Formats: sequence, structure tokens, C-alpha cells
Amino acid sequence: MSETEDNDILELDSETEDGDVEMTLMTDVVYSEELPTYKSMPKGQAVPKVERQRRREFFEGSLMNLGVELEAAQSVVDEKLVYVKVHVPFEVLCTYAEVLHIKLPIQPNDLAQQSSTYNCFTRHFYPSEDVIAKEPDFFTAPFRKDQLKCFYVKDREQFFTPAVRSRMAYYILSRAPYDVKGSMKKFGISKLLDGGVYKAAYPLHDSRFNVKSKEPGCPNERFLLYNEWAHPKSFYKMQPLDLIRKYFGEKIGIYFAWLGFYTVMLTLAAAVGLGCFIYGYTTRESSTWSKEVCDPQIGGEIIMCPQCDKICPYWRLNTTCESSKRLCVFDNYGTLVFAIFMSVWVTLFLEFWKRYQAELEHDWDTVEFLQQEEQPRPEYEAKCIYERVNPVTQEKEKVPHTACGKCMRVSCGISTVLFWVLLIIASVVGVIVYRLAMFITFSAKLRSDLKYSKELEPFKEYVTPQMATSITSSIISFIIIMILNNVYEKVAIWITDFELPRTKTEYENSLTLKMFLFQFVNYYSSCFYIAFFKGKVVGYPGKPVYWFGAFRNEECDPGGCLTELTTQLSIIMTGKAVWNNIQEVLLPWVKNLIFRHCTQVGSEKVIPRWEQDYQLQPIGKLGLFYEYLEMVIQFGFVTLFVASFPLAPLLALFNNLCEIRVDAWKFTTQSRRVVPEKAQDIGAWQPILQGVAILAVATNAAIIAFTSDMIPRLVYYWAFSVSPYSDGSEHTMTGFINSSLSIFYIDHFNNESRPTVDTPYWFNNITTCRYRDFRNPPGHPNQYEYSIHYWHVIAAKLAFMIVVEHIVYFTKFILSYMIPDVPEALKEQIKRERYLTQVILHETNIKHFKELMKPVADNLLDDIEEPELDLKL
Repeated sequence: MSETEDNDILELDSETEDGDVEMTLMTDVVYSEELPTYKSMPKGQAVPKVERQRRREFFEGSLMNLGVELEAAQSVVDEKLVYVKVHVPFEVLCTYAEVLHIKLPIQPNDLAQQSSTYNCFTRHFYPSEDVIAKEPDFFTAPFRKDQLKCFYVKDREQFFTPAVRSRMAYYILSRAPYDVKGSMKKFGISKLLDGGVYKAAYPLHDSRFNVKSKEPGCPNERFLLYNEWAHPKSFYKMQPLDLIRKYFGEKIGIYFAWLGFYTVMLTLAAAVGLGCFIYGYTTRESSTWSKEVCDPQIGGEIIMCPQCDKICPYWRLNTTCESSKRLCVFDNYGTLVFAIFMSVWVTLFLEFWKRYQAELEHDWDTVEFLQQEEQPRPEYEAKCIYERVNPVTQEKEKVPHTACGKCMRVSCGISTVLFWVLLIIASVVGVIVYRLAMFITFSAKLRSDLKYSKELEPFKEYVTPQMATSITSSIISFIIIMILNNVYEKVAIWITDFELPRTKTEYENSLTLKMFLFQFVNYYSSCFYIAFFKGKVVGYPGKPVYWFGAFRNEECDPGGCLTELTTQLSIIMTGKAVWNNIQEVLLPWVKNLIFRHCTQVGSEKVIPRWEQDYQLQPIGKLGLFYEYLEMVIQFGFVTLFVASFPLAPLLALFNNLCEIRVDAWKFTTQSRRVVPEKAQDIGAWQPILQGVAILAVATNAAIIAFTSDMIPRLVYYWAFSVSPYSDGSEHTMTGFINSSLSIFYIDHFNNESRPTVDTPYWFNNITTCRYRDFRNPPGHPNQYEYSIHYWHVIAAKLAFMIVVEHIVYFTKFILSYMIPDVPEALKEQIKRERYLTQVILHETNIKHFKELMKPVADNLLDDIEEPELDLKL
């Protein structure tokens, strides 16, 4: 590859450096005009350039006072840019390793490793150990500078991994002061970045992603990750989690471990769901219900009442033949079995994930990762102006607010979240009003347009007012969802910043709860409306129910609202996946392409590594948060409404297979290297997943009971198809359509709802029409009141929900009890390793003490006159 081609892709080898560079600060020769701080000035107030220069020099002086080495480098691409390379010497690293309680190796671990069932199944798909070597295992202990000899220091330059060095370097940068005025101290690289004093601060990638580095000693981990993980040719391979964790840190490693495990488990759910779909598709023609609807002698003779006031015509039941067949694909007994299976599947997924997570905690040495190891956020420390007595240490400590102030902040946050939730509900109501209004419009114009248009004649059986309303409202719902997401995201971040959590974990957990609550209502509210509210309170043709006194409440098709719920789910899931991929793939690629075009240099210039990395896109403080949020929302679609859409796990599986490689490609090739962070688990997402799993049992049972027609069909088959409610002596589904449609006398229409359109040619001497409900016929003493059939169906639905919920919940409880969160063998191995670690530290300390006391003992032996006295230590 020529130099010109290298320059085009901006992936040249960096210049050889003396020593490692942990972080790079990029600054401008000409500084910006604003500099906000923790005690910031009013926005727009100019700050003299001399003051900005003084603050930068103060900050860099503070770093050098802490022992950090800095080196400036002029930009090759833009002469106005200056790069400040940050290197933390070994002694300073030792100091901060003790402050951060970082665990470091003391001796190689020679114990036999336990192999899980999951690893036995997936080991054949891992990259070859000849390409990615297996990481060595060590006994570890929290580092102490005064016990350096106790640790396994084979090479000082390799003792701290690049990820650990970057983590400590960023900790120093986050707490170095840049201005002091009296008792007020302003510090932290974050505010300097926000103010424009520095443009970026980031660790360096170790090499190019597509070509091996020729520098001696370069591990080429980025190159290995791209070839064995991010490249499309590796789509079938398992992820090299140890290398991901080593290069990006435990936090990103645990995310990709969870995503990979979720995808593997989805394979089973997708296979079963596909089987249910195939069963429904192959039996749709033989269904008695669809046969009766499509039969000209049965469905063709049933005249249905108008579905809106005045402008809607009478219609024949067999016009819904095709939609009835589509409904039979999803509304069958296979769906019931699949819904129960998914309730068990989600329990197995969560329980086995806990076990797998425990193994990762052990392998990655985060078993004893305690909260005190995580330091307070710089934003928290800067606001600490009040004193309180620590309830644990009984010592005075600084806090940013009083108990009353904290209560006020939390109350303000809760009120804001509730306001936005109500705003979402208002938007859902707006979409419902749109549905009601557009259904009237489609009912009046769509049928006539199809009737008189030869081009649209083939679609007459497929395009119905209900289908047109459903599709358009689903698209509008999706657009509203995406708009509200972007707006609320900023509001949620502002609320969480205002609450001022102490640590980054607390910050992310607080933001997680706020964002998920909003997203839950935003994404699922329309689905809940279609599943549990639409068509439930509609009255009857002579006395319909109105919204706001103007819009007649919409009805479901004769087969129910299950098809519409399936349409809503498929549009939102597909649209969300496409939109997220555009954001994650297309936008970073286009931004890098534009930046690359604007910063082209001559082919004779070599672009160093820090300048190449600056031209990549930053991940952002909450980059991983959005990845989790995307997957958890998808998890909700897969579990909450799977009874109406068995193909949801299959769609999720395809999306996740792409998502893993897209995220890997983005982290490896399009983004700057993130600052590694330590994490023990997936944090607040674990209880959220458990809550969704519990709710999924109730929603799926309710969908089968109240949204599908399964319970009414069973009630008819076992009770109303035989005596005393029928003349038949054998249980049968024949006649179910007739029994599920009530009779209405046309003369009972009131003036507001009586049809005013021309009646069809086949509407001759007909005095009654039918509508979907279980009500007494005209002439009955309690005409148009609910019949005994209705109460039988309601009782069966409630009984079904109660029985199924209790059985499934009991099964989930038994499975959770039988599957321990941590394997017993792993518990024993952890105890064994802790014991051996204590023994090794004890023996090493004794050996070190002997070495220190040996010169003293030798001197004492020389001074003792009695040779027979043998002094031994």
C-alpha cells in the first residue's frame, strides 16, 4: 500500500516513542471565548485570553507537581493544534494504584480452571489460541506500595496493563486543579473540555486496525480485535471477551458478554417461535373459523353493521377473509404453548446469566469489587460545601447538600419524570384520536377508491379501513416515539446532573431508571392500548361509546385486535432497528469521512498515532448506556407481547447478530479508544430485566385471554356447541362465527348513527345486521344487554389468567430456587484462591522481613563473644 493510500484512510503507523503514552490532550493555539467552570460565569461573558492561557498552564503545572510527565507535539495536519502527551511514571502509578484499590498479580495461578456447560458448547467457535493467546491467570491482591516486593513484577513496563494505566491517568486528570481562588478550587479535565481549553482527552489505540504495526513490542490488540471480532467474516465466531476486557476495560467487556449470551439464548426462542409460526401458517386454511368467514354461504350471507356513524356502509363478513387467514397464523394453540415456553425461557435466561456473570467476575477478578473502590465523581467533589458525620466512620466529611436539599432535588426529579410520562400518555391519546378520525375517512373514501380504480382492484381484499388506519397510526407512533426520545434524553440527563449522585455507578443507575421508565411508556403504551383497551368499551350500534363526545370508539375486526397488535410490533421493532443502525453505522462513518476529507495532508507527511485517533469519533460519556437501553427495550418487545408475534425472537436474533459486529466495528475502527472502567455486573439493568420478566407473564396471559379469540372458541367448543345451548350432541367449532356475532335491528339506529350512504345492491329486504359482541337479540326481555354467553366467556378468561399466572410464576420460582446464582464448584474455587492468596502474602512478608533482618542478625553474630550461641531467625 502506498503512502498516498495510507493517508487516504488515515491509518499510518505512529512515530516511535520513548515510553508509553497513557492519555493525549488536544488543545488549540487560539482558545475559545467562553470557559464555564463548576462555579461558572454567566453564559456569553468573555474571558480574557491571558486568563485562559493562565488556567491551562496552571492545570499542566498541577499535573507535573503530581509527577506526571507532559510533552507537547505540533499537529501535522493543522498548525493551530497542539497535542499534549501525558505519561505517568511507574512510581506515580504505584501511588494511585493503592488509592484506587487496584488488584494486581502476586503469583501465577496453578489451580485447574472450572469449565462451564456454556463454555463447553461454545468453545469450538472461539478464535484460535494461536492467533489470540489465552490470558495468564494470577492470584491477585489489592496493591500496596510498601509491599511492592510481594507482587509479581516481572517487568515494570508490563506490570500495569495499558487499560489500568489509562484508568489511573484519567483519574489524575479528573482531579487536577486548574484554578484556585481563596478557598474555592476549580478542577477536572471535564470542565476544561466543556469550556474549549482542550478539545479532547483520550487514550491511544495501540496500532492500526487493518494492518499490523511494525513497531517492536506493539501487541497489535486493535488489529486482532478487528480481524477476529469486528470483521464481517467473523460473524459466526464467539467473541474474544478476555481481549475485549483487556483492551477496553471490564465495563465494555461485561456488556458484550451479556449481549453475546442473550443472542445465544435467543437462538432457542427463535427456533421455537419459528416452529409456531410455521404451524399457524400451514393450518390457517383448515381453521374452521377462517373457513366459515370465507365461505360465501356463511360469511357471505352475514351482513355486518356499519363501524362508524352515517358515512360507513353495511358490509359482508367474507370481505375480511384474507385478514381472518392472517389472524389464524398467530391466533392458534401453538401461540399459547409458545407464550408459556417464553415465560420459562426468560427465567432460564436470567438465571443462567447470573451464573455466567459469576464466572466472569471470577475470571476478571471483580468478585470483591466494592463500592468504596469507586471514587466520587469530580462534579460531586466540587460541590461539597456542607459537613456531616459519616455514620460508618463517625468522622466529619464534606457533602454537596443537606438532607432537606437532597429531598428537594429528588422530589424535583420525580415531578419532572411524571410530567414527561403524562406527556407521553397525552401523545398516545392524540394518536388514538387520529385513529378514530382517520378510520371514518378511510371508511368513506378507501372502499370507493378501490371500487372505481382498476389499478387498485387486486388490493381490495387486503387494504381495509382497519388495516390502513393501523399502518399509518403505527408509523406516526414511531415518529412521535423517536422525537420524544431525543427531547427527553436531554431532560433526564439534566435531572440526574441536578440530583448530583456521588459515584459514576450511582449516576448511571439513576439515569437508567429515569430513561427506562420513560422509554417503557413511550415504546409500549401504544401496544398496551391495542392489546387491552381497543375495542373493549364500544357499546353497540344503537348506543355507541364516544371519545370526548365527538369520536366514536373504534372497534376491532371480527377476529379481534391481535393482527393489529402484530402490525404495531413489527413496524416499531423494524423501524427501531433500522434507525439505530443508521445512527450507529452511517453517522460515524459519514462524520469520519467528512473530517478525513477536510484534513488531508501531503503524502510525504507521517501522521502520528495521537493525531489519527483525534480524527475518530468520541464515544461519549453515556455511549454504553444507550447500547444497554436499546437491547433492554428489544428484550421487552421479545417477552411482553410475544403471544401476539412469535417471530419477535427471530427478528431480535437477526438484529443482535448484526448489532454485535456493528458495535465491534464502531468501537474498533470508528471511535477513539474509551477510558477503561471497572464493573462487576450490568448494574441497574439486572433488576429491570427481572421486572420485565415478571410483567411478561401477566401481559402474555392477558393477551391470550382478552385480545385473542382463543378463550371464546374454547368456551363455545366445550359449553355452547352442545346441549342445552345447542341442538348438537358432539363438541364442534361449527357455528362459532354465528354465536360470536350479536344481532341488531336496523330500525333501532338513532339519528346520529344511522347510515346515510347508499345501500349496496345486495342489501334488499334486510332488517338486521350483526356486530361483534355477546348481547341478547332484539325482542329479548333484556335486549342488547350482555347475554349468559358473555359472562361464561368473562369467567373463563379470568380463570385462565389466574391459573396460568400462578402455574408459570410457581414454575419460575422453582427454577430460580433450583439454579444457584454462583456454581458450587466456583464458590469452592474462590474460597481456595482467597486462602492461597493470604498464605502467599503471609509467606512473602515473612521472607521480606527475614531479608531485612539478615544484616542485623549477621552484625549481632559478629559482636557475640560466645561461639556456642547460635542465633537464628
